[in-house]
Amino acid sequence: MLKALANRRRFAIVDILRKNKEQSVGEISDGIKLSFRATSKHLSVLTNADILEKEQRGLQMFYSLNKNSSEMTKQLLRVLF
Repeated sequence: MLKALANRRRFAIVDILRKNKEQSVGEISDGIKLSFRATSKHLSVLTNADILEKEQRGLQMFYSLNKNSSEMTKQLLRVLF
């Protein structure tokens, strides 16, 4: 989990989702000024680390902070943000 957050782009993604609750990959990539493809890779790392959850609606994928993440993850995010 710490390794997943040890990247400024992924840290920025978590910050965006903390403020906006839920966003599509396109909205996130615009927010961090990174390509759609690179953003998708960062989102995959964060999802695999149990920090984010995703939901597909039609052709778009939406991401949000994982409400069911471990207590340790929740505490760490509270400390960092």
